[in-house]
Amino acid sequence: MQDNLTLRKWYLIEKRMLKDIIENNENYQPGLSIDCVIFGFHDNQLKVLLIKIPNREMWSLPGGFIPVDQDIDVAAVTVLNERTGVEGIFLRQFATFGKVKRNDQHFDKKILEYLKIEEEKGKWLMRRFVTIGYYALVDFLKTIPKPANKDEVIEWIDHKEVPELILDHKEILDKALDTLRMELNLMPVGYNLLPEKFTIPELQKLYETILDKKLDRRNFLRKITNIGILTKLDEKKSNVAHKAPNLYTFDKEKYDEVLKNGLNQGW
Repeated sequence: MQDNLTLRKWYLIEKRMLKDIIENNENYQPGLSIDCVIFGFHDNQLKVLLIKIPNREMWSLPGGFIPVDQDIDVAAVTVLNERTGVEGIFLRQFATFGKVKRNDQHFDKKILEYLKIEEEKGKWLMRRFVTIGYYALVDFLKTIPKPANKDEVIEWIDHKEVPELILDHKEILDKALDTLRMELNLMPVGYNLLPEKFTIPELQKLYETILDKKLDRRNFLRKITNIGILTKLDEKKSNVAHKAPNLYTFDKEKYDEVLKNGLNQGW
């Protein structure tokens, strides 16, 4: 029966709520779900927010079902707000995952017996589910992971040390990371991942961590400066062992303009 709890926690809702969804499934889009890859940057690590599956050494991405009267993007924002407590998150839909048997091993009649749901009504849950993948960039220091209940464990984990994930969540995570790396050539990142004030080395380390490669310091400074999204402050970083580097901030108006119009450069 412990495996059946996987489904309950995977959708981040308690038994009573899941049962309510099944019994009132006309309120939810059939065969469609959302899974979110939430990235944060801290201690020079790109971290991903994951949920521990009870009584198993497996984890999952945050996700959920989609109400029929709610836009898909709005449903994704709802999931993110509930899990991070942060609004105005950078959110992007990046792929759809729909292998025929992607959820067969997690949907069976035992879960209906556990929830005391009639088999006929339970067919809604047993059908094939296609999931829409979103990735989000959040400020680690402003994010407080929110468990769905007192028994749930939700943690930030280094993207290079991710444990075993349920279903095809590893594939979803890998695709999100590949997409983020590709889109570094098309858009700036940092506003949602770094604190308000930062140094050029800190910004470079963010790019190196995402790209998983070293970048030439002078070339990086030249390229990032030419984009025109940085404002140099009349402040220096404190509490450093060597010469204190200058602090910068993003020019939000210019940042949003570049985000809208896009970039065309490589790193």
